[in-house]
Amino acid sequence: MRAGSSRRRIIVWRHGQTTHNAAGIWQGQLDTELSELGREQAAAAAAVIAGYEPGRIIASDLKRASETARALGDLVGLTPAYDPRLREIHVGEWQGLTAGDVAEGYPELQDALARGEDVARGVTGETIAQVVDRVSELLDELTATLGEGETVVLATHGVTGRALAAHLVGIDQGVAWMSLAGLHNCHWVEIVEHRFGWRIECWNLGA
Repeated sequence: MRAGSSRRRIIVWRHGQTTHNAAGIWQGQLDTELSELGREQAAAAAAVIAGYEPGRIIASDLKRASETARALGDLVGLTPAYDPRLREIHVGEWQGLTAGDVAEGYPELQDALARGEDVARGVTGETIAQVVDRVSELLDELTATLGEGETVVLATHGVTGRALAAHLVGIDQGVAWMSLAGLHNCHWVEIVEHRFGWRIECWNLGA
């Protein structure tokens, strides 16, 4: 695909579909597994992402992301590392509820999110700022050790992936929340380092 470049590259990859995704249930940090479709998505996406010739794979330790990462690892001969800092945003009281339940039971919080306010999800959950705190630490470690021309794949989640990508390229999180489309299941972001910093090359790529 783009192998052989001297530029460093980070692929931010959302996990495949889960049964909770299909049913419209808020997951947050519930440890759900891939559906059969999700496994098919992971295999198809892995076949494309392998073309980047990744040197490392780092995944959220939640099952849906770790299983997605293993589909790629098995294909390219790499063992993924697992890091809880890549977990999805914790959505507090919303975890396990349907989208309809949340809309009915928490209308003020839903309205605040629609306005772009960074409120704690589900009352007792995380904010985007808290997610950024944990992923920025990981990114600092990663960019300090990523070799020339090396590609790393980060298998993560929808909200965390968007926050991570925005942080890496310097996009305000409020702007990102309102203007960057959410990552589809098993879609990814390609971020490449240029002379003046990191740049999003492609957003929401899929197999």
